[in-house]
Amino acid sequence: MKKNISVFITLLIAVLVLTACGTKEARIDKKIVIGVTPVPHTAILENVVKPILAKEGIEIEVKEFTDYVTPNLALADGSIDANYFQHIPYLNNFKEKRGLDLTEVTKVHIPPTALYSDKISSLEELVEGSLVAIPSDPTNEGRALLLLERAGLIKLADDVELTATPADIINNPKNLEFKELEAAQLPRILKDVDAAVITANYAIEAELKPAEDAIIKEDASSPYANVLAVRTEDKDNPAIKKLAEALNSQAVKDFIIEEYQGNIIPAF
Repeated sequence: MKKNISVFITLLIAVLVLTACGTKEARIDKKIVIGVTPVPHTAILENVVKPILAKEGIEIEVKEFTDYVTPNLALADGSIDANYFQHIPYLNNFKEKRGLDLTEVTKVHIPPTALYSDKISSLEELVEGSLVAIPSDPTNEGRALLLLERAGLIKLADDVELTATPADIINNPKNLEFKELEAAQLPRILKDVDAAVITANYAIEAELKPAEDAIIKEDASSPYANVLAVRTEDKDNPAIKKLAEALNSQAVKDFIIEEYQGNIIPAF
């Protein structure tokens, strides 16, 4: 009797697991919940991608986040089905540290990180000991320092990769001081520092335009394209593939070029 009960419970659990998996797959086929940081991701999805996929019978629900951590955790735990807010170096670093099984599907756009200031208009105006704010998350901090290195403001150790920190600076002619803050806070503290390196999504949200307001910025050769990311198990889901195709459509490219006027650059 006990053996029969044990067999029944095992079969019941198997049925419930298969049913749950089937339900998730069926839901993704009809509706995709995608996590984003607001600018420009929401506008691209709402104005261009959502109408394209509606014709395919797929509903898109956009869920906005205001930080760079929660969208990946929500994706990993199944709260959302995909996210679109980050570049590949950040994704790889995050999933390695957290042990998450996430993967990129396609590149969409390059949001050029740039140096901004309310106090100066050129690099020559940065005086000895100027305070420069930079993002505190590992890959965007390294990205900011690489931008400053390319501008000749600092020199990083030769073996440093994308996760450089101020501790990796081996030459700092102007003795610049660095203030590490969460990326979303940088536009708000611009008036309190001499300059700040700000990622494009938060810059645009704060009405800063990389093409017009930046002192220095990344160009189209930047490797930091924002990507669509999903759980690895969902990478080949037909609806996810249709989402990726829509994000790489001519309509999206035209929208990015016309709407953002060089402040955001298509990556396809």
